[in-house]
Amino acid sequence: MDIEQLHNYCLGKHKATEDFPFDADTLVFKVLGKMFALISLEKWEAGQKAISLKCNPEYAIELREQYDGIIVPGFHLNNKHWNTVYLNGEIPVSMVLELIDHSYDMVVKAMPKKLREQL
Repeated sequence: MDIEQLHNYCLGKHKATEDFPFDADTLVFKVLGKMFALISLEKWEAGQKAISLKCNPEYAIELREQYDGIIVPGFHLNNKHWNTVYLNGEIPVSMVLELIDHSYDMVVKAMPKKLREQL
């Protein structure tokens, strides 16, 4: 999966936007101002292809056990709620897309009702 596919998929989510709120390196995808995916462009270009995604805490642990070393606690994020997924070809693209969907859905579900109604 290349960066363009990830970019297009994340921006294809309803009301999704992209931003660089932290620095010029970290591409952040948001829905109504709430983060659901992060990619370090510098690391990506250096061959360390990864995306950080929000995840249900129980599911996060399950994924880390199933994909040991490939799905790890979120780098510089709340390790309980975020995973970093290394895209080295060991995880099928369909699974990566499901994890993006899961992250987006988790963020939307946590929004106040007024925000969710905007979707």
